Amino acid sequence: MLVGAHEVQVFETARARLEAIAYRLLGSANDAEDAVQDTFLRWQSADRTLIETHEAWLTKVLTNICLNRLTSARARRETYVGQWLPEPVFAGDRMLGPSDTVEQRESVSIAMLTLMERLSAKERVVYVLREAFGYSHGEIAEVLDLTESNCQQVYRRAKQHLTADRPRVEVDATAARRIVEEFLAAALSGKTESLVRMLTDDAISAGDGGGVVLSAPRPITGALRVARFLRTLFKPSEAKWEMIGGRPDLFAAVANGVPALVMVVGDRVAGVFSLDVTADGIAAVHAQANPGKLERATRQWSASGHGEPLTGNW
Repeated sequence: MLVGAHEVQVFETARARLEAIAYRLLGSANDAEDAVQDTFLRWQSADRTLIETHEAWLTKVLTNICLNRLTSARARRETYVGQWLPEPVFAGDRMLGPSDTVEQRESVSIAMLTLMERLSAKERVVYVLREAFGYSHGEIAEVLDLTESNCQQVYRRAKQHLTADRPRVEVDATAARRIVEEFLAAALSGKTESLVRMLTDDAISAGDGGGVVLSAPRPITGALRVARFLRTLFKPSEAKWEMIGGRPDLFAAVANGVPALVMVVGDRVAGVFSLDVTADGIAAVHAQANPGKLERATRQWSASGHGEPLTGNW
């Protein structure tokens, strides 16, 4: 069925919201874009005269596409080399979606996107639509073909799986830069004690190199172990520079709502270290170095202003 200018406009008006939903469900900006494009193709071929509410129809189609992608993605992750982490996106990216409430901002943090891997696909959909987009249980039930009471039960289970021991501290761009500066100074000092003081006792470090860039095969836990690992990681060497394609400049930024240390080689983002900050200190360091998961970050970085590096030619 042909799509006229009005139908295209209807879809484009919904695109940002659909991308934000898909990103939270899939943890990948690239996969989210693909899912939204598949939704457009379904919209293009549908008999739109039979669609009563465009938003509800598009959300349901997108959700079903994401459910299928989640199932296949989990199968692929069983053979994924090393740890799998979500794809980071910088502040201002429409993939981040609504950010008016604490719940909306929390739902897109790397820490929460990683935690959501614990959920079943259906639990993840219910949690995201309810927490981040304010859908009623009745609306979500229609999307998933569930009863409303069943939807409420699924939501309660999801909440239980995702209960955080310590709430994350929200920071603005200025505070984020200060935190990244302090973290980088401690990491480059070569002194384990400096890093330990910034970390919570049960801090965790996780990295995703996708089998392309060397990273720890499993999460590292405990302040002392994490500090020792970071001290070694941030010790300059020719081997490290060769692995990421050159000597990087190190910048402070905000990614997924948290302070981030960004490694840039030339005009390419080579690594993003997201710092999950609580009142007790840095609770998690999530390092994304898989080149395939930094393509959107690179495009966004090149198109935006980012100031002077904290450290040039590291």
